[in-house]
Amino acid sequence: MGFKYIDLFAGIGGFHAALSALGGECVMASEIDKDAVKIYKSNWGIKPKGDIAQLANDNIVDVPDHDVLVGGFPCQPFSKSGLQKGMDEARGTLFWNIARIIEGKKPKIILLENVRNLTGPRHKHEWEVIIRTLRENGYKVSEKPFIVSPHKIRPDFGGRPQVRERVLIAATRLPIGFKVSKEDPGLPDLQWATAGWNPADWVLENHLPLEVDLSKSELNKVQLSSDEIGWIEAWAQFVDLIKKDSENGPMPGFPVWVDSWPFQKISKRPSDTPDWKHDFLDKNESFYIAHKKVLDPWLKKHKFLAEFPPSRRKFEWQAQDAKNLWGCVMHFRPSGIRAKKSTYVPALVAITQTSIVGRSKRFKRRLTVREAARLQGFPDWFDFFDQKDSASYKQLGNAVNIGVIYQTMKAICVRDYDELLDSPELLQSISLAPNNPDLVLKDPGNVRIASHYEIELEVKPKLRLVN
Repeated sequence: MGFKYIDLFAGIGGFHAALSALGGECVMASEIDKDAVKIYKSNWGIKPKGDIAQLANDNIVDVPDHDVLVGGFPCQPFSKSGLQKGMDEARGTLFWNIARIIEGKKPKIILLENVRNLTGPRHKHEWEVIIRTLRENGYKVSEKPFIVSPHKIRPDFGGRPQVRERVLIAATRLPIGFKVSKEDPGLPDLQWATAGWNPADWVLENHLPLEVDLSKSELNKVQLSSDEIGWIEAWAQFVDLIKKDSENGPMPGFPVWVDSWPFQKISKRPSDTPDWKHDFLDKNESFYIAHKKVLDPWLKKHKFLAEFPPSRRKFEWQAQDAKNLWGCVMHFRPSGIRAKKSTYVPALVAITQTSIVGRSKRFKRRLTVREAARLQGFPDWFDFFDQKDSASYKQLGNAVNIGVIYQTMKAICVRDYDELLDSPELLQSISLAPNNPDLVLKDPGNVRIASHYEIELEVKPKLRLVN
């Protein structure tokens, strides 16, 4: 076996898929969501344990030995009082429970995932505590945020047409006798997996791919309601009218707010209206005046959108030179209807704002659960069984992207080759795995047994990436 790992905050097993495809053996998983536990166990053959706080605390670290620790941990605020060490400041948070495992078991590699906002100004203190805690425990880790999105990774390296920027914390334990350098070690480099790829070249219909022959029952789950079709049809006509009236200006690059157009008496703006809103209102009024001749008949035809919910009277065109609205990917958002080119989709989220695919008559619907799973890199044999689709979408929205984790683990081995020479089986297993995790994941037997990467070499190989 190449290496052993534990999967914390495991969800339905995105980390499991990536690390098992790299030749790892999962020796423990932890997850508190009962529905996710069922899906994890049914697909991976391992039942996750429960609350991590019961597995690692002041009194116990009930975790098996392992080489790699991974987890997409929730981030609660840390205390800012005093000048305590990172480990103490993290007390009372779930990261503190992770730190207890790290302190007790000393895994060789740590890979943690979180939303990009963790590195923002509001969480600066939390970020500093995490990095300081890892360094105090003997790990080489960059204080710079490592931001990765699957849409920037080549399709032949496991990339996916989804903008999903996440911050990854990649730490490698230094061998005995080495001291943590005060110089930042730099970030892992995904150049080999991203070079030469233009994210604008994604085509959902082909790269995902979209499902073509849905049964009637499957189609019923994802088809649009008559109201939803009516909203899109109205805005599709709007797009056609503005494109034909291009001599008066192109499609607006700002959000269109019909309620701000001066086709009727507009009440005076409140004195406390923020500058950004003044800007949008000014642009909307100017836009309406420029296109009044075509917009007035459109408004009248659709009863001034009076029967539309407030959020459907707003529209945002982010589709550049797309020919029409039905050829786009759409999102029904609280801030309005957003249209993007049918290349890559916005991030899956753990709520019901599922992307709507136009493209042609057969694709005027939401993404299916299977398509959402493909966006995260899950193989087609991965089964959600008979649970409600809403639960599956939520689980996928909470999952890590498999290709991102797979390539990041490879990049850690490239950056930290010298520090990993004392763990040759781990180093060989990850570095000699195929470039594309899909090649492994297509067969469920590979990732459940994970013995196909046992490598016997007389000498340590120079790290290389297999083509």
